Amino acid sequence: MNQTNVCHVGPLAIGSGELAVIAGPCVAESLDLCMNVAEHMAGVCEKLGIAYVFKASYDKANRSAGTSYRGPGLKTGLDWLQTIKNKLSLPVLSDVHEVAQVAPASEVLDCLQIPAFLCRQTDLLVEAGKAGKPVNIKKGQFMAPWDMKTAVDKVKSTGNEQVILTDRGTSFGYNRLITDFRAIPIMQQYAPVVFDATHSIQEPAGQGNASGGQVEFVPTLAGAAMAAGADALFIETHPDPANAKSDAACMVPLAEMEGLLRRCLAIFRAARS
Repeated sequence: MNQTNVCHVGPLAIGSGELAVIAGPCVAESLDLCMNVAEHMAGVCEKLGIAYVFKASYDKANRSAGTSYRGPGLKTGLDWLQTIKNKLSLPVLSDVHEVAQVAPASEVLDCLQIPAFLCRQTDLLVEAGKAGKPVNIKKGQFMAPWDMKTAVDKVKSTGNEQVILTDRGTSFGYNRLITDFRAIPIMQQYAPVVFDATHSIQEPAGQGNASGGQVEFVPTLAGAAMAAGADALFIETHPDPANAKSDAACMVPLAEMEGLLRRCLAIFRAARS
């Protein structure tokens, strides 16, 4: 592994040799749900000695169907994230989809996330870089890992060196993703690398008007990513995934997160011993 730098998200240092976890519900359904997940995950991560970033999307612009729930919107969603940040003293992360969202989002978020389908959008990457906050660029399902260097370079062209990359699988025919774990050490040449264990098992639009998923394989892929040297995990979780308003087939039940992270931490440490 050729680790080029460390990315600081709030008090966390991703790429420093300590495991970090970005986790939360796919979409912010309510403030109560977000608080429930954030409190539970903060307790689990504190017990295990894992750095934690809370994640929830205020707007899911990329949905299979136009009638699907997208979230509370920019203003309300950022208000909820600010509340979680203040009450629980947690760094928070969410997606930005348009250049106009970057300024208001950067007033609240500790890390701006670029969705996978937008990882080539130059104006969005540059504006995110100019905000001066860490930027998490999700690798497009259509992108080779070595091609993510140009996305990193767009952000760093603004003078912002705080970048992380997230692998979330690669398109393999229709409605199917596969994971090439070579992507982790390859992309670590450009930035610390996060592995998205829940979107990597997604079946994009695999149910016609919604995405499917094979959540039973999350532990397998998450463990493999730890063995491959990933710096952090991205996992979407929900207390009742079957009734979630987005990615119901992909999210890990909240009650199972401690056991999953305990196993992943053991592999993470073994891979570095």
